[in-house]
Amino acid sequence: MTTLQSLYPTIVDWRRHLHMHPELSFEEVNTPAWIADKLEELGLEVTRNVGGRGVVAKLYGASAGPTLALRADFDALPIDEENATTYRSKTLGVMHACGHDGHTAALLGVATVLADQKEELSGTLVFIFQHAEELPPGGAIEMIQDGCLEDVDVIYGAHIASEMPLGTVNVRSGPVMAAVDRFKIHLQGRGGHGAKPQTTVDSIVAGSKLVTDLQQIVARRVDPMDNAVVTVGVFQAGKAFNVIADSAVIEGTVRTFKPETRTAIEEEIRAIIQGTEASTHVSCTVDYINGYPTLVNHESETALVGSIAKELFGETSVISGPPILGGEDFAYYLEHKPGNFFHVGSRTDEEYTQYPHHHPRFDFDERVLERIGEMFLQLVSHYLRK
Repeated sequence: MTTLQSLYPTIVDWRRHLHMHPELSFEEVNTPAWIADKLEELGLEVTRNVGGRGVVAKLYGASAGPTLALRADFDALPIDEENATTYRSKTLGVMHACGHDGHTAALLGVATVLADQKEELSGTLVFIFQHAEELPPGGAIEMIQDGCLEDVDVIYGAHIASEMPLGTVNVRSGPVMAAVDRFKIHLQGRGGHGAKPQTTVDSIVAGSKLVTDLQQIVARRVDPMDNAVVTVGVFQAGKAFNVIADSAVIEGTVRTFKPETRTAIEEEIRAIIQGTEASTHVSCTVDYINGYPTLVNHESETALVGSIAKELFGETSVISGPPILGGEDFAYYLEHKPGNFFHVGSRTDEEYTQYPHHHPRFDFDERVLERIGEMFLQLVSHYLRK
């Protein structure tokens, strides 16, 4: 019988294959085809192109029982990898810098272990391999709309955490990851000669004022006991040192946990834009996108994950860290079904494991894949073993 431990070298090989062949969100073609082929080789019922580019596989137990869903994501990021490993990305400017290659390899390992154990199971397993987690509107909502949660009773997901030590599991109930919004503001002024500012409407001066005012929202308009972030990540304007820029573009993100705070910040941003127009004489257009909602873990399912982690890895392995302002579209699944999204540590003393997610040198200790697999297998045993 195949075990996770005996399969571990193969899981590592799968992860490295995926790492060498990354694909961006909503551009995944070869990755989902490769995943689907692997699942079909196991004899599972496989549906391709779910919600566009997702893959869903079902394993039916020998008798009736609950339906448990497990999810992994497989998209990469627009980052040029700086690692010199044998398995570094072969696609210039695209890299698995968040661990999604590991998530997929681990879940494929779980599916492989369970494929020949269906006679021991009572119920149904749904393996969800999701595209486009990194880029709103994300793949989760598309897959849900296409029926991936039909008849599912409970769902779980895991994420590699490079900031946590290998062997630790972060388990927390309630709001865990933030709602993620995105804004893009176009400022239109009137350009002209740098020596004659009185004949122009300076989009850079207006944009600078706007950026400064945006930074006062959290500092002065949000309850200090609440958690929120307004970050400007893009400010583009001008092409010459002696020309007053005709236009400017500002882009940023808003992260919140409370729906009322989310709404209030959007209203504040729009009001500040109106004030900027009035005081600087530019005209502005804003594209404001409400992205992923707050990820809220359910209480009983969180307690189960915590007890399993303690049983597998020891009492001190389980931590309950504070909520983080990163976003995850697993939140959509938890709006529809009870479940839990947990983080599994991958950091060791080795330098290559020290880099944060989305860094061009991101990597992780691959033993974390076995730990994710063990957690998933114990969840399956809890729900589906006779």
